[in-house]
Amino acid sequence: MRASEQDGSYPRPMLCRERWTSLDGTWEFGYDDADEGERAAWFSEEAGGGFDREITVPFPPESPASGIGDTAPHPVVWYRRRIPHAALAPAEAAGHRTLIHFGAVDHRARVWLDGRLVAEHTGGQTPFTADVTDAVRPDAAEHVLVVRAEDDPADLAVPRGKQDWQERPHAVWYERTTGIWQSVWTETVPAQHITDLAWVPDPTHGVAAELTLARRPRRPLTVDIALRVGDRVLAEASTVTAERRTRIDIAIPALGNGIDREDLWWRPESPVLVDARVVVREPGVSGPGGASEAPGTSEAPEASGISEDTDAVDSYFGLRSAAVGRGAFLLNDRPYYVRSVLDQGYRPDTLLASRGTAELRREVELIKAMGFNAVRVHQKAEDPRFLYWADRLGLLVWGETGAAYEYGSEAVELLTREWLDLVRRDRSHPSIVTWVPVNESWGLSDVAHSTAQRNYAAALAALTRALDPTRPVVSNEGWEHVDSDILGVHDYSGDAAVLTERYGDASGFAAVLAGPGPQGRTISLDERQSARFAAGDAPLMITEFGGLSLAGEKDEFFYTQTTSATQYAQLLDELFGALRRSPLVVGFCYTQFMDTAQETNGLIFSDGTPKLPLETIRRIVTGVAAGETGGGETGGGETGGGEDAPDA
Repeated sequence: MRASEQDGSYPRPMLCRERWTSLDGTWEFGYDDADEGERAAWFSEEAGGGFDREITVPFPPESPASGIGDTAPHPVVWYRRRIPHAALAPAEAAGHRTLIHFGAVDHRARVWLDGRLVAEHTGGQTPFTADVTDAVRPDAAEHVLVVRAEDDPADLAVPRGKQDWQERPHAVWYERTTGIWQSVWTETVPAQHITDLAWVPDPTHGVAAELTLARRPRRPLTVDIALRVGDRVLAEASTVTAERRTRIDIAIPALGNGIDREDLWWRPESPVLVDARVVVREPGVSGPGGASEAPGTSEAPEASGISEDTDAVDSYFGLRSAAVGRGAFLLNDRPYYVRSVLDQGYRPDTLLASRGTAELRREVELIKAMGFNAVRVHQKAEDPRFLYWADRLGLLVWGETGAAYEYGSEAVELLTREWLDLVRRDRSHPSIVTWVPVNESWGLSDVAHSTAQRNYAAALAALTRALDPTRPVVSNEGWEHVDSDILGVHDYSGDAAVLTERYGDASGFAAVLAGPGPQGRTISLDERQSARFAAGDAPLMITEFGGLSLAGEKDEFFYTQTTSATQYAQLLDELFGALRRSPLVVGFCYTQFMDTAQETNGLIFSDGTPKLPLETIRRIVTGVAAGETGGGETGGGETGGGEDAPDA
């Protein structure tokens, strides 16, 4: 099975190996409200510890799915799991390394195996790995894995997104997510193995592979890369490296045909993925099954003569570019109208976590069925398996992160480190087309008056471009921009006539820019930012709007109340239509995809049921009725015609 065709269950879809074992499921669990666990050595088998209940990983203890469902604040929690020796030290992998991967643990984690500290990590949304090889006792029948997680809800410097710092959820903030909330899994790898693999596509020429090894090679190694779409081989490349980090530029001859090459480009209407098999080997030693063999078919290491310096991984990428210019968002250098929906990524049963690949796929399919071609995952970094389905099914994604709530040196350090790790984690996904490190001045409440905070917002944007210069960056989503490639404006007016007045012509929007903006905040804090918009270098998008609540719902938080399903549908239609008709607006993001906790702003109820028939929502979003073709109203369509229906 090639990486682009797997079932989406592998927790790290951009770097797949054939041998891995999920550690999700039942673990022992305990609260440590007195924070005495480390002093009492709960990580030691002899100490016993306070593991007085069971939890289902990777669901956070606040969630019903965890089997606990305790939403009270508990700053420190502990996990323990027993693992058979064969799962950590398979007999056929002598000389290899054993790794335990954690998708995400909120917020600070320490990990022990058999009483030995094997990893420490800070960052509630970012993955980390424990190399437990040297801690595995060869004479043990099983091993004990222990995790301590600390997430103090009173620490406002910690990036937490929409996790409430108060005891009970209020306004637009939800239940907390403590501890493990993404998959845990183990794999055995050669002593010399690939630790990171990134793809930098050029849809007119080829792709660059940026490869990182576990250590600098003791002697030169050969790297073989084979690229294919389906059964069609696009390119093969081989190079020799003696460096830990290597960049390999690969020309794809088929892109030389300026007409046919568009058939290979990734876009929502045709999400073509290029599979890549990457083998690192000693010169003269063949890789497992050859460089072009599909994953899951290689022989065991000892049977194929693989040395400790031979590794093979499967990956994929999309040939596409994302940029801004000429007053538009550009996908593959063509103007592309962005129809996006805000997705909180919070689910009633699992909170920040999910039930896995099937649920994540259904969400992507439903968003597309509604007529959206993009999603803004809001105030969290979503599970990479969601991005896999966005890649495979064709959905643009704005990559965001959870915010801190205060400004200070520690908050700056924590968010900057976590954000850069997230950019590195997700930079190869073709679905991600825009980066959003800050939203609505969260954590930068005084940015309008503080030079330090403006410098911070600008620095985050610049750092993001330094790490990934291939995508637009929004320095501060919604208002108070300092250096944004897209001028995103949040406007929750429930009157379509007001939207038309503000965005129907240049003079109307000039008044919005002069301020105060729609939500009472200045749109731009930098004359250069306003000049970029005037020059067409920073296109205008209404990146939050709507927020309608349907009559009869439990009204906790909403922006506009409707009195009937008929009024709900009519007002939706009017608001979407006003933005599509604007000659200035080149994209929008509706709030929001699903009712979440006390927010009743969703197009679907919290159980996944649409509030209107899907064909009605799709017509409202696109401006195109079922059976019609074309882009709909002026500005509302995208080059390339209508989308394909989502995969069943």
